[in-house]
Amino acid sequence: MNDTFLKACRGEKVPYTPIWIMRQAGRYLPQYRAVRGRADFLTMCRTPELAAEVTIQPIDILGVDAAILFSDILIPCAAMGQGLEFHEGKGPLLSPAIRDAETVKKLSVPDPEDTMRYVMDTIRLLRKELANRVPLIGFAGAPFTTATYMIEGGTSKNFLNTKRMIFESPELYASFMDKVTSTITEYLKAQISAGAQAVQIFDTWGGIFSPADFREYALSYVQRIIKDLKNWMKSERDETVPIIYFVGETAGLLGEIKTSGADVYGVDWRINIDDALKRLGNDAVVQGNLDPLSMFLPKDKIEVKVKDVLKRASSAKGHIFNLGHGVVPETSPENVIALVEMVHRLSKK
Repeated sequence: MNDTFLKACRGEKVPYTPIWIMRQAGRYLPQYRAVRGRADFLTMCRTPELAAEVTIQPIDILGVDAAILFSDILIPCAAMGQGLEFHEGKGPLLSPAIRDAETVKKLSVPDPEDTMRYVMDTIRLLRKELANRVPLIGFAGAPFTTATYMIEGGTSKNFLNTKRMIFESPELYASFMDKVTSTITEYLKAQISAGAQAVQIFDTWGGIFSPADFREYALSYVQRIIKDLKNWMKSERDETVPIIYFVGETAGLLGEIKTSGADVYGVDWRINIDDALKRLGNDAVVQGNLDPLSMFLPKDKIEVKVKDVLKRASSAKGHIFNLGHGVVPETSPENVIALVEMVHRLSKK
């Protein structure tokens, strides 16, 4: 198996810097759009054969060093009992919005093998079909980021309802987050048991907080998950899997993020990765951090930026190249293929 990604996660020596890309299975690929033309998004997530097919596409097309499970961070919301729909142009819609004690009380902490078995079946199928070509990454949304969608009923610009619950009804927020945190913990355990070889926790909206509020209302729940996962892996499994923690708008929160307990820290593009390392420490393993819209540059200009990221990350204990967020649908596949080739060529020891 090409285990360069896993070695980098552990801070071990690697022959080159591994790369995978957030949303690498997505609408920028014609092959993905062909599958998407046969089924709606949720059907794809809930059909192991379709989810596995689009998960593997970037491995064949791009040559990336890891596969990431095709799914969505909101899948557990439906398992907890909230209605979940996706509409073109509108994004996710969740109902009823979770804003009072009654709606929180109705939510359950589900058994993932019962309510989300299709995700674990996808992982099991992928491990067979990947045939140890590259590692498979599982994932979940962090409790806070997941909660924002459940409280707002979808996406939001200012997270008004979420912050109102936090500040006006802190006990309600805490009881709600206990359920979300327990659900995500069990979900990630199930993914690892099914065969995920690393997991990423996405805290896309964590950056909306001040550092103090981030510690209290977002990070504390992630710390619980990571501690629980590591204790469980140590006692129940022969080996541990790396845990990656990605927070959107990382720059102002790095001092807090380094206390998460994660093995790898995802860094977005709003801070130079060497400046991030000054806060995280050179013994940190980092992932990132090219601006996703840099992919619209000519290839020679992309190469300049790739060199810059690699140089800035050279003092890290370990580095996994990635975009600072997901690849956008309008991106040229040829540029993404070129990006992977550049990272491999320019970082070769």
